[in-house]
Amino acid sequence: MPTTKQLHRAARVEDALNVKLFERFSSRGWTPHVIAYTGYGAPGWVRVMARVILRRPEAEYDATPAVLRRGYRAFFTVPIVDAPLIVRAGNKEHRLVSDRGGYIDDRLECDLPSGWHEITVGLQGTDLDSYAADETGGRVAQVIAKAPVTIIDPSTTIGIISDVDDTVMVTTLPRAMLAAWNTFVLNENARRQVTGMSVLYERLHCQFPGGPFIYLSTGAWNVAPTLRRFLSRNLYPRGPLLLTDWGPTHNAWFRSGQLHKRRSLFRLAQEFPDIRWLLIGDDGQHDPEIYAEFARIYPGHVAAVAIRTLSPTEQLLASGLPAGSVHARTVPGTPWVQAPDGAALWRRLSEIDLEDGSAAR
Repeated sequence: MPTTKQLHRAARVEDALNVKLFERFSSRGWTPHVIAYTGYGAPGWVRVMARVILRRPEAEYDATPAVLRRGYRAFFTVPIVDAPLIVRAGNKEHRLVSDRGGYIDDRLECDLPSGWHEITVGLQGTDLDSYAADETGGRVAQVIAKAPVTIIDPSTTIGIISDVDDTVMVTTLPRAMLAAWNTFVLNENARRQVTGMSVLYERLHCQFPGGPFIYLSTGAWNVAPTLRRFLSRNLYPRGPLLLTDWGPTHNAWFRSGQLHKRRSLFRLAQEFPDIRWLLIGDDGQHDPEIYAEFARIYPGHVAAVAIRTLSPTEQLLASGLPAGSVHARTVPGTPWVQAPDGAALWRRLSEIDLEDGSAAR
């Protein structure tokens, strides 16, 4: 980790502010809270992602039902730096320390077989066998959290990587005012799904029952619980969310969403060399460009690319450009389909043999 002198000025300001906020709100009765995110892995290892924050007392926080909370509430937290954590994955336990954002993101040894399991993350010194309820269950254990993890079978050959914003959920990103409205103001019940996408994903899940679904977004980790509930409520297959942390890094004012997506794709290709991915996104941001680059660098890891084409109004809101200004970035040898909704994408994908990437006969 970079030393304080090596950190970008904005990061040093952010760290100093977090120290002040920690002192102020801990004196007001705010308490530590562990949030564990859905992870993934293969036999022998698991990727564990979690965060430790200082949050308002539970009685006050749970006064409003989760689905009715405005989006800004997720951002009113304070990260706890260097928090000592213990992670139990199967019969193995690991001790970790949170980073300057309160996060842990580590690949750990484990003895879990293929399938879905739960891991436990808690502050060191706590009893990991204590009860920890789900966030939607009414009572949330503050210093112990359980997270589902999917251990992918080595025989798996097809997986799905999906964007979230304007691919499965209507957000009209990245126009700043609308993005802020959708992220910070709307409650969960006001968020709309993209027509036909949940049906498409369910069909893909039935076609490839062992194939993992990974949701890759430039959204902040603060909204992970909101996105998880949205996906569950609209019957999307469950799977890990790979989000990012907004704000300064050790060498820049802000994190790059495009870089986050590229690094995540490259990492998945290296972690699962035998899986070919169906990449699903939209043409309102940079998904076609990023997916095309990935297909050129890792041609053997892409089964097909499916791009949801935005309507003229959505395209103008998302990119600031009129319809037709955003061109497809196809890659020779990689099946590439485009359509405005999930039903049309399914019809086009049905013409492709995703197992070998050729047109269906």
